[in-house]
Amino acid sequence: MAGFRPHMEKIKKRVLLSGNETAGEAAVNAGCCFYAGYPITPQNQLTEYMGRRLPEVGGTFIQAESEIAAINMVFGAAVAGARAMTSSSSPGISLKQEGISYLAGCELPAVIINMNRAGPGLGDVTPSQADYFQSTRGGGHGDYRTITFGPQSLQELYDLTYLAFDLADQYRNPVLILGDGILAQMMEPVTLKPFQKKFPAKPWALTGCRGRAPHKILSLYLKHGVLEEHNWRLAKKYAAVEKSEQRWETFRTDDAEIIIVAFGSVARLAKAAVLAGREKGISVGLFRPVSLWPFPYQPLRRLAGKSRKFLTVEMNLGQMVEDVRLAVEGVSPVSFYGRPGGGVPTPEEILKIAQNLIGR
Repeated sequence: MAGFRPHMEKIKKRVLLSGNETAGEAAVNAGCCFYAGYPITPQNQLTEYMGRRLPEVGGTFIQAESEIAAINMVFGAAVAGARAMTSSSSPGISLKQEGISYLAGCELPAVIINMNRAGPGLGDVTPSQADYFQSTRGGGHGDYRTITFGPQSLQELYDLTYLAFDLADQYRNPVLILGDGILAQMMEPVTLKPFQKKFPAKPWALTGCRGRAPHKILSLYLKHGVLEEHNWRLAKKYAAVEKSEQRWETFRTDDAEIIIVAFGSVARLAKAAVLAGREKGISVGLFRPVSLWPFPYQPLRRLAGKSRKFLTVEMNLGQMVEDVRLAVEGVSPVSFYGRPGGGVPTPEEILKIAQNLIGR
């Protein structure tokens, strides 16, 4: 990648990148001009990549003294109107949660990338999806949400990271990309988008009040009733996000007796299981949430029926399965298969469990 300059105006290049490089290049091309981070496996390569690429486009890179420092530096850059990003892996994201709550409370846009590793605690550096609850339920203190995407390929990781900066600005809210160690380290060809230079104005940003009335950004409201009003206003925004930003994919679901529900890297394995099952004459399909929050409840609910079963497959002990059960509302039975602590399900395992559930 030395000497690579993909930020030219009309680029249509298809290049071979790792997942970490893909996320970094998407951020740079989306106009990210500030990154603060701290090393942790398996996303170290992303921090390294941003340290090389951002100065090439006139941006600012800071390797902070800690994850806590990094998220607060992103907070400061976002207050000033910059397109800002940080990244980490599971325990590092945990340390950032207070700052993410502050970003949400102050309605500041930022992009956070989590290359999920196995836990709890320090765990190890193997892939996992056990940060689903943390990512989709806010993660920090207070009533707030982060828009969360779970990409399955490097092209999708690129496209969703690129989109994340626009959505963060549109809704004035943090956007989180939930990857994992598989996605971080694999390599695939990626088609790049044009380098963004122009963005909507941010009249709320604190850029100095010379020539205008001063204003402020805060999340501390001590006057009685003001914080409650603020929370209701945030809830209205989150409802608008739920209405407009649901994303999902269906694959061979029309005639499926059993539908596998999976996201991210596991969805790729599940799709291989579907293809193998179809070759054997087994009616199996796949529903893949792309937006983990807002979760696509209604599209999944429409697939439920009394003669149809669901199998949720995750690299954890059962987290997204709760959303799947909420979606189908008891109309169809929902089973779960999980591999926690760094275990990765194989297509053969997934298909065997699906077969057993439908008696094949």
